[in-house]
Amino acid sequence: QVEKGSFNFSLEIPLALGTVEELTSLHQLSKVALEILQKPTAEDLMKVVAVAGLAQNYATVKSFITTGIQQEHMKMHLMNILNQLNASGEEKASLVNHFKTNTVTHRAVEEALLNFRSK
Repeated sequence: QVEKGSFNFSLEIPLALGTVEELTSLHQLSKVALEILQKPTAEDLMKVVAVAGLAQNYATVKSFITTGIQQEHMKMHLMNILNQLNASGEEKASLVNHFKTNTVTHRAVEEALLNFRSK
């Protein structure tokens, strides 16, 4: 909705979340996450989840109106591939720059990294 030159978005989603100790302690990652959040109430946990969801939606909208979701998605893959190939910080910086104008594929990243390392 656009009002007075501002884009406004709202969404109401019922979230059924709980923090019952017996259930959440069964899954170690859930237990750690709740400890990091300082053992929130169910209501506070719903707020955290809602904010995380809104942040994801904002990032998606941003990518649609700027570079495009495909390009942003492939940038994420680029960093994953570079990490998998143990690229150094200098290599990552160079290849991120290289792939601003080149298509990201696993093979292309491997080849570009080999070329960078052979110089």
